[in-house]
Amino acid sequence: MGWKTLDDMDLAGKRVLTRVDINVPVEDGRVTDATRIERIVPTVRDILEGGGTPVLIAHFGRPKGKVVLDLSLRVTLPALEEALGRPVTLIETLEAAERDTEEARAADILLLENIRFHPGEEANDPDFAERLAALGDVYCNDAFSASHRAHASTEGIAHHLPSCAGRLMQAELEALEAALSHPARPLMAVVGGAKVSTKLDLLSNLVERVDMLVIGGGMANTFLAAQGIDVGRSLCEHDMAETAREIAAKAARSGCEMLLPRDVVVAREFKEGAPHEIVRVEDCPQDAMILDAGPDSVAHIQQALDRAHTLIWNGPLGAFEIAPFDTATNAAAAHAAGLSRSGKLVSVAGGGDTVAALNKADASEQFTYISTAGGAFLEWMEGKTLPGVAALRA
Repeated sequence: MGWKTLDDMDLAGKRVLTRVDINVPVEDGRVTDATRIERIVPTVRDILEGGGTPVLIAHFGRPKGKVVLDLSLRVTLPALEEALGRPVTLIETLEAAERDTEEARAADILLLENIRFHPGEEANDPDFAERLAALGDVYCNDAFSASHRAHASTEGIAHHLPSCAGRLMQAELEALEAALSHPARPLMAVVGGAKVSTKLDLLSNLVERVDMLVIGGGMANTFLAAQGIDVGRSLCEHDMAETAREIAAKAARSGCEMLLPRDVVVAREFKEGAPHEIVRVEDCPQDAMILDAGPDSVAHIQQALDRAHTLIWNGPLGAFEIAPFDTATNAAAAHAAGLSRSGKLVSVAGGGDTVAALNKADASEQFTYISTAGGAFLEWMEGKTLPGVAALRA
């Protein structure tokens, strides 16, 4: 793959500058979801076991190059120490890190204060990147989720030190390479969400790379409307009709089978338990909204899943947040989870709504890999080069 892992590095006695993503949700001064913190534990543990000292570099919120006390990483210390089982020493300024105090030398694990307090971070300022690099001996990027940004701590620093991927980064890259670069075929993608306009690059890339493409959510309405189907009061980008037809034509030329809803769940209002009915897509009432795919559509998707050997999933099939409009997403996800559990399917999923939808369906634990990377996951699927990953190949 062209990049090194921790196994390739001599860590003994070295300070390992480790870019992590611990941008976690906080309420009333407490971390409310420590998932991102828990996922860096294998990297930190392996650095310690290799005789190295992890120096964690992370961002928190959007301080835009200024010190914002409410965005201090100090709030993450209790959750970090609980997850890692060791004390973590916060270094409050870059100047303090450069002074290399006795306290810092004695610490097992160091955490630099919010790297985005510095304007040189998001500007990827070469001098700032060099200044960061001087703090350590080895650079480890374990923040795939931040690697679609060319920042000093994700891209610039890698040009100054021996560099490698951390365990989480390694797992992300291996899963995505297996799913999109060297997949077992047939390769199937499920893409849902509200708007075609937000996933143009993704759809254009996928139709040339996958064998089957399921389009769900609000964007499916746009494709249906582009075929001349009346979608009533449904969420629909009518101005994207020509683009939808171009994507469909591109899929046909590439031999990509595109699966759109055959039947749909419609309602007059969008609320939990709203009166609803199942109709063929051609029979959507003019005063109704399409809020989910119907049972025939789900059966069609499940049959395609039975043929697939690799699955990439991004986005729900309907308005999964409220019942009963989560039915299609839940049923398709459960089917994919069962195939994954039995070893018949390699399944990789990612994106904010995707993870929430699969968790709601109790399916995520059985998928082969769930990415928490959001934007970076999408850009990888779009075929774009991620600066933080490319820097590791340099």
